[in-house]
Parts: sequence; C-alpha cells; structure tokens
Amino acid sequence: MATEVERSAPLPAESQGCASGTPLRGPAFSSYAPEDVGWLLKDLSGVALETTPTEEREEAVLGGGARYREALPIEYQPDASYLDLYRAALKDSAVRTARAIGAVTETVLSERSPRPVLVSLLRAGTPVGVLMRHWARHAHGLDLPHYALSMIFGRGIDTTALRWLADHHDPADVVFVDGWTGKGSVTRQLAEELRDTPFDPHLTVLADPGSCVETYGSRDDILIPSACLNSTVAGLISQSVLRADLVGPHDFHGAKFYRELADADVSRDFLDTVSARFPDVEADVAADAKALAAADRTPTWWGWAAVERISEEYGIHHTRFVKPGISETIRVLLRRVPWRVLVRRGASADLDLVRLLAKQRDVPVEEVDELPYSSVGLVRVRGANAASHR
Repeated sequence: MATEVERSAPLPAESQGCASGTPLRGPAFSSYAPEDVGWLLKDLSGVALETTPTEEREEAVLGGGARYREALPIEYQPDASYLDLYRAALKDSAVRTARAIGAVTETVLSERSPRPVLVSLLRAGTPVGVLMRHWARHAHGLDLPHYALSMIFGRGIDTTALRWLADHHDPADVVFVDGWTGKGSVTRQLAEELRDTPFDPHLTVLADPGSCVETYGSRDDILIPSACLNSTVAGLISQSVLRADLVGPHDFHGAKFYRELADADVSRDFLDTVSARFPDVEADVAADAKALAAADRTPTWWGWAAVERISEEYGIHHTRFVKPGISETIRVLLRRVPWRVLVRRGASADLDLVRLLAKQRDVPVEEVDELPYSSVGLVRVRGANAASHR
C-alpha cells in the first residue's frame, strides 16, 4: 500500500509565491462540460504550432528532450474504417472500462481521501479523471474537483500548476491520474518531480499492465477506448507545449483547443457510453474494490524488465522507444514514427485497431511467442534500430 509522505515539505524554490492564471474551462476551452475539468494551461489556440515533422520530434526526444514539445505534430485523423472499429471497440469494452473506473475510484475514496482532488496528466489521464468524477457522483453523490496539468518527458512537470493547486487545495487531497502504465516511465518521473513537494507522488491509473503503481482499476493489458484517438476523445485539446517565447516562467504550460475538429469530436460520446454502464457494474465494482483492498498491490516493475529485454533483443538500446501494451502501441501508430509492432501469438482480442493502423502506415506486424504484453510498439529512430538483426 502507498506509504504516507511528508506533507510539510515546500514546493521547489522556483515555484514559491502566488500562482498566476486561472483554470480554463469549456466551452471556451475544450468540448468538455465546464464542471468536468479545469485546464491548468495557457491557451495557445491562436498560434501556428503544427510545424515540426514527426521525425524531428523523435530526434529531439533522443537528444535529451531540450526541444521536445516546442511544437506540435499534425494530428492523425482516422478514416471511416478506423472510426468504425473504434466504435465497435468502445461498445465491446464499455462495461469493462466502467468496471475499472468504478474500482479505481472506490480505491481512491477509501485509501487516499474521502474528497479527493483529481489531477489528470495531460492528455491520456483526462478522460479517465472525468470518468472517475462521474463515478463518484453516480455512486456517492460527490462533486469532486478535477483539473488537468502538463508533465513533459525530459522537461518536467508544470510547477506553476503545482503552485496553483497548493494555493487552492490541500495537497494531501490531490490524487494524480493517468490512463495506463506501460513500463512505468511516467510513474518514475512523477515521483521524481514531486519528491520535494507536499504532494503525494503515487500515481493512479485505470490500467496497470506493467505493475508500476499501487492504485489501479485493472492490471490486465486491456484496450482503453480513449487511447484510440487523439484530441477528438480528449476534449479537443492538444498535447502541451513548452517554448520560452510563448510560455513565461510564471505561466502554465501551453496547449491548443482544436475548435475546427468539432465535427469529429467524440469526447462526450465516450463519456456517455461508459457512464451509461455504471448501473450495470455496481455489484462487480463492490467485489473488485474489496479484492483490491485485500490484495498485495506492491509494484513488481516486471514491465520495465520486459522492455529492457526487448530493447536489447531488437537492437534499439533505448527503452524510451519501446512502448508496451495495447494502448501504447496505438499511441505509437497514431503519433510517432513506428518501426514495427510486436503482438503476442494468439492474442487476438482488442488488436483489430492495432492491425488496421499498422496496415495503413505500412508497419510490419510480428507475432512473438511469450510476449508479456498483448502488443508492443517499437519507435523508429535514426541510428537506434537500423542495425537490428530483425
């Protein structure tokens, strides 16, 4: 179980003082209902940021992240066949997703705080945070605060957002939420970022196939429907941006509201489809929450060990370019430069979207015996995997 952390530790020196800004809310910023999430972001919707080729973004990651998230990719817009598969996947997984949402929310309410402040990591955590808020209202009549903030790989968490949270809420009540774990890099980064703050560094996720966290709804490698799309399932909000000429030292990290994608937006439909199944899973959630409370949920980090092995076996030598799990594989195919996809032989469930995206992007799919995840996405990086024996 999560251990109690020191609550009186100060925020980092550069984060002292009164936080600037107020949360952005829909409909002015995002297609979510205004009460569902407050975005601790600076609105950069009027700035042309979709200029960096994806290949250059990968090189920025490999080079240590100094330029990462200074621009945005042009978001992949799926065709009709992919959207049909997404709708089928959402229909098939709505009960499973609702059950996991209920289980993780009940765990948070019983173990972390009776009135938690949910803080999602942009973007994958945001739909999960909204659904957790909906479960708390459905099951307990609670109106939980929910915010979304930015944490960028290699560049850190938004300390202005942390300062705002500390100014407006008891840090002991803040629970950080993400969609899923793969190998656990986000879990580790969050713990490091919050080490000298009054916030609890333990991450909460819907699915934990990598066994990296203690608070989760499921440890199965399940397809999370919100992983299948980009902004159009996350309130029409972009990835976050951190660029010195746009984001000042006391600003929140920046992001864009893609109003022009309103006709393709399925954010509320996703929420409504999953929330509609809440009454059907109440008994299962009660049993799941009881089982989780009694279980030894200590992370084993076996996912990290598996990624290290795959990285060496395929000549990549950079674990950050091995993305394990169905959700991470889809993200690679949607947002990165994919090299190949590994799928566990016989693991047919939930892989239709993976196979279709791989076919559309001309990415080879390799079946592997005894793969610890249902699928793994391998990112192409110049010079990193060109010499692979595969």
